[in-house]
Amino acid sequence: MLARRSAVLFAWLLVAPAILYICVIVAYPLVDTFILSFTNASLRKDTDWVGWTNYEKIFNDTFAGVIIRTFIWTFFSVAIKMIIGTFGAAMLNCAVPGRALFRVLTMPPWIVPMAIGIFMWGWMYNGQFGMISGLLQRFGFVDGPVAFLAHGSTAFWATIFTDVWIGVPMVTLYMLAAMQAVPQDLYEAAWTDGAGRFYRFRRITLPLILPAMITMSMLSLIATFNSFDIIWILTQGGPNGETTTMIIDTYRTAIGSKKYGEGAARAVLICIFLSVFCVAYFRVTSRLSQEAAR
Repeated sequence: MLARRSAVLFAWLLVAPAILYICVIVAYPLVDTFILSFTNASLRKDTDWVGWTNYEKIFNDTFAGVIIRTFIWTFFSVAIKMIIGTFGAAMLNCAVPGRALFRVLTMPPWIVPMAIGIFMWGWMYNGQFGMISGLLQRFGFVDGPVAFLAHGSTAFWATIFTDVWIGVPMVTLYMLAAMQAVPQDLYEAAWTDGAGRFYRFRRITLPLILPAMITMSMLSLIATFNSFDIIWILTQGGPNGETTTMIIDTYRTAIGSKKYGEGAARAVLICIFLSVFCVAYFRVTSRLSQEAAR
């Protein structure tokens, strides 16, 4: 009995630092933000309890558009990253000359500090001296300078493209690791039976890397949904709010306008959306695990 108690105590001592970290770094700020969302906290010293008023304010036509824009921005960014990353991993997984060099060349967008990479894309999007506008004019696709970040539709897609450029290397390497874990015996057996490359990819590779694709999609979704640096450095949510997502709107409200209570309510809403995504992810992975065990 004494040995068992010692083992239990030792186990609690091992997990105590993790529990303390979660309570101090995660749980306390989350609870404090939730309480703050029910107040009218600002730079004023007096703070009153306002109940659901902050949540009623955010559910208006303007914020509804911000929510829809956030989901569209996240969907296209994650979808493009997964498609390009999976295709790139399949190419890198092939036995081609210089494969090691190609793998190294996928790393720069991930290695370069994010702020530097975003500033670089900001210069490239410039209408007067940006490289993209210059190339379009040189090859006759446009008649004059194109200021990508000055118009809502082009600025929206420019931020998505920048996010894709930053996120594709991680997706590529993750999917490459998943593909290399597929047993080679399956490919050899399919090749012996006369199966083509596309058929082997569709019938062997995709089913076996599906769990990894779901995991990578969820991780990318959470990171993209919370992406702040890309949009803020390129457009700060403009022009005319066309690139304002939920995280940008929360920052503007809480930090820009000093309305901490309303900003906290927006932050709680973001947390709820991400929690729903995580629950859906765990359910899908659990179902896949059960099917794989059958």
